[in-house]
Amino acid sequence: MRKSTFRKLLLAGLLPLAAANAADDIQFQARADAEAHCPGEVVVWVDLTTRIFYYRGQDRYASSKSGAYLCERDVKAAGYRPNRTGR
Repeated sequence: MRKSTFRKLLLAGLLPLAAANAADDIQFQARADAEAHCPGEVVVWVDLTTRIFYYRGQDRYASSKSGAYLCERDVKAAGYRPNRTGR
């Protein structure tokens, strides 16, 4: 394999990991802190164990033990997925 091809593959593989680590660095235990970090944007609750996020008003919003508030844009960029049941 050529060096340039290997480097491209290596970089492509590390980008999702870097995005996930960036989201891990900006977790908040209080919704107000997350809202201050991303004013005017949607704040979601992320279950860090399952990597699923919930919107305010859904049953599991702010209810899991291993969770945090994050900005929706950061969670999507990190590859977390939305709750599919809508609850």
